[in-house]
Amino acid sequence: MSAVPGKFEADERPRWRPRWRPRGNEALGLLLLALLLLAAIAGPALAPFDPLATDVPARLQPPSALHWFGTDALGRDLFSRVLVATRLDLSMAAGAVLLSLAAGSAIGALCGFVGGRLDRWVGRLVDVLMAFPLFVVAMALVAAWGNTVINIVYATALINLPFYIRLARSEVGVRRSAGYVLAARLGGQGPARLLFGVLLPHVLPMLAVQGSINLGWALLNGAGLSFIGLGVKPPTPEWGVLVSEGAPYIITGQWWLAGFPGLALFMAVGCFTLLGDALRDRLDPRGAADRSGP
Repeated sequence: MSAVPGKFEADERPRWRPRWRPRGNEALGLLLLALLLLAAIAGPALAPFDPLATDVPARLQPPSALHWFGTDALGRDLFSRVLVATRLDLSMAAGAVLLSLAAGSAIGALCGFVGGRLDRWVGRLVDVLMAFPLFVVAMALVAAWGNTVINIVYATALINLPFYIRLARSEVGVRRSAGYVLAARLGGQGPARLLFGVLLPHVLPMLAVQGSINLGWALLNGAGLSFIGLGVKPPTPEWGVLVSEGAPYIITGQWWLAGFPGLALFMAVGCFTLLGDALRDRLDPRGAADRSGP
């Protein structure tokens, strides 16, 4: 018994400790994600000016207390346009990644599970698609289909398909002979149940990592298409459109026209890259230790 009354009882109290704490890159990625989601959800309400309203006498004003990001060539408030553009850019990227993740994981898992001729033919199609620069493929698709938002989403999803097909195919191919799969087969589970109920859940974490990283590439793809004139059309606020409109003014000193939209795009891509790396390290601690070096 403790010599000091109450000491033993105090020491035996369970101490609450958080099971998960964000580390350096994770904390930065989560902070950027929170800012992006806030801008996407409440951007139109938070914008101090109408992003489409022109004010020609106030054109090309530098950043100030009234216009935080300055104004563009038509006097529109650049901060409001960058803020409102967040929802469109994130929606296009998220839609493309969700489509490619769902379709690619299903196709790849089926190929890895069945094998044979189906696996060979799909593998060849994937190799053919990846033999071309994927952004050029997206350009061709949008030029053929028309530069609407939904077509940009479809084109971006299509060029991302090979990544999920290859990943799901290899992971399922490795696991289809695992002990838990054989046990489920002996327990009477059918092929569909084995594939989608047993195998695919074990592959989903790696697919989620790939999806997080692909969000950044999808953002760049959508903004790149808009920058070259094949994406969203002006005057709709979109980061690629804003960078394209501001690029000619860089040499004349109006750096903010392209600088702030480019910074927003940089932060968004960096956010999803950091989160993808952090998620991969959480799911594969041994691989994280190997990547960090001795």
